Amino acid sequence: MNIKSRQNDDSIYADNRDVISLFSGAMGLDIGLGKAGLNIVIGQDFDASCVKTMRENGHKVLGGDIREIEPQQLLELTGLNIGEPFLICGGPPCQPFSTAGKRLGINDPRGSLFMDFIRMIDYIRPRFFVMENVKGIMSAPLKHVPLSERDESDPEQKLGTVLDVILAEFDKLGYKTVYGVLDAVNYGVPQFRERFVLIGSRDNEDIFLPMPTHFQMHQNKEYQWQVVRSAIGDLEFTHGECAALSDERLKFLKMIPEGGNWRDLPEDIIPIAMGGAYKSGGGKVGFYRRLSYDEPSPTVVTSPVQKATMMCHPTQNRPLSVKEYARIQQFPDDWVFTGTTAAKYRQIGNAVPIGLAEAIGKAVLSVADQTSLVRTKRFRGTNVHNKIRNAIELGGNLYAVK
Repeated sequence: MNIKSRQNDDSIYADNRDVISLFSGAMGLDIGLGKAGLNIVIGQDFDASCVKTMRENGHKVLGGDIREIEPQQLLELTGLNIGEPFLICGGPPCQPFSTAGKRLGINDPRGSLFMDFIRMIDYIRPRFFVMENVKGIMSAPLKHVPLSERDESDPEQKLGTVLDVILAEFDKLGYKTVYGVLDAVNYGVPQFRERFVLIGSRDNEDIFLPMPTHFQMHQNKEYQWQVVRSAIGDLEFTHGECAALSDERLKFLKMIPEGGNWRDLPEDIIPIAMGGAYKSGGGKVGFYRRLSYDEPSPTVVTSPVQKATMMCHPTQNRPLSVKEYARIQQFPDDWVFTGTTAAKYRQIGNAVPIGLAEAIGKAVLSVADQTSLVRTKRFRGTNVHNKIRNAIELGGNLYAVK
């Protein structure tokens, strides 16, 4: 039974908790929302490995390019009608808005996928939406111009940021929004990982970003930051599938202490180990990086063996394994990843940590539950309330009560 909500004071919520997931990847966001109490009814992705991963784990999937998908297809596959889905979630590809590289923003062809996310919400009209991305989206310009070429008199260079456009589009759709950058380590994830999160409400409900639950210092150990040891300490010698470092990189890694990086190499070795990067700018903290068991992990990237973003085991002379990667992102041990070893690392590295996603889901659900409570109390003891109760008991469909 579906009991539809109406956007007026004479309605009462008794919604399902069905979620349509877009750009689902390996389903990190979806698993966390599911742990919070939501029901993922369908996933969507273009990447063949991600589609296969979703199917291998028993989820309904609509594969293919979202630019060629009509929103009605998603509704038909889920059996839902316009306005019925509780939530649409997704993280459109983040490469155009990364804080590294050219930052072409919405001018990048991948940036246009944001408009397809908005297109889906415009048609389907879910009660809530959750969009996540890299934090660089908050400052990514609509038109990237190198500092040396900027001209303040050029109107095209004053277009604002990608975020300005996204917020304006949701405002046109009538969605109330709240957004910010959340660090996963503050939500029980054994990893520093900042993500931009935008939550929207169709019905002007009092949405909010989830409050932190874990802290660097806390009198109760249960609420302190989680560290690498708590996630992978038992996998040191039973790590399973793992990428390999070249003999040359392995030679230098063996000189790095736990929690160290290239700066811990002997002075005369550093120029050799770093090669052309030795004289480049930046902190270069990812070169020959070995994790510490007793600290949260750095942000898990799409490959643990790239020279500038190594993710090496605290005590073993190897990169983190696929299973260790998944543990730090909090995937269940029985979650199946498909494709090549490189594809598995990429799927895991691109995912939203489960603990952060669960916190987001709980925040949205708390708003929904509070709204339902307030509206139920408003009608309690009245003939209207009795009609609602009778409709539910009889299994009927209730669209509006006047």
